[in-house]
Amino acid sequence: MSDEVKKFLYVNRKAPYGSIYALESLEVVLIGAAFEQEVSLAFLDDGVFQLTKGQDTKEIGVKNFSPTYRALGDYDVTKLYVEEESLKERGLGIDDLQYLTYEDEDDDYKEKPSIKVVSRKEMADIMAEQDIILSF
Repeated sequence: MSDEVKKFLYVNRKAPYGSIYALESLEVVLIGAAFEQEVSLAFLDDGVFQLTKGQDTKEIGVKNFSPTYRALGDYDVTKLYVEEESLKERGLGIDDLQYLTYEDEDDDYKEKPSIKVVSRKEMADIMAEQDIILSF
């Protein structure tokens, strides 16, 4: 059995509420990271709404789980890729997203941003580098 760490990419394409996909993805990511998998996330299409700041779910009667994304850095999940074209198509920019960070232990625990906005072409390249891709 190989000790090689597999690279997992969790692709999020759905809006945060209205289905279980976004919450299930976040739970699976946290579980995978707890078992020391190399985990990253991609946000495409309506999935970009999962990272928007100021989410208020009172009117729809469900729990707002968006603050949980702030815990990802504690689980060494430091690569969150957001597709630039998906943001633009929805009238959003980087300033509309939560500011998520992690402490880089290789750089004297300097706080660094977790979210990286990438082009559709860059996203395709990132996907090609993965061992396992799970889509939600």
